[in-house]
Amino acid sequence: MEIWINPACSKCRSALTLLDAEGAAYTVRRYLEDVPSPDEIRAVLDRLGLEPWDITRTQEAEAKELGLKEWPREAGSRDRWIEALAGHPKLIQRPIITADDGTAVVARTDEAVRDALGR
Repeated sequence: MEIWINPACSKCRSALTLLDAEGAAYTVRRYLEDVPSPDEIRAVLDRLGLEPWDITRTQEAEAKELGLKEWPREAGSRDRWIEALAGHPKLIQRPIITADDGTAVVARTDEAVRDALGR
């Protein structure tokens, strides 16, 4: 499995601690440094079963500067949202775990991390 993290994020650190405690094999992707491409974001969204606005941190200063709260949340705007996430990776909700079975979870809780471990 792979986990997208921001090392400064307490939820990310908690997820890593739980993965380590469970002896999980995983790869860390520091997505602010190793920025996912639009295609990688699309693939993760497909695995999550979510839309880009569902994993966007709309309270970040960059989101406010872009005016994301006013952007339409509809299929025709999907690519615009994905491009914004690729161009401003700080806006991507974290951590995200991609499981070996092809699924993914936004692992902000211990329960979500355990869910990923059970896949």
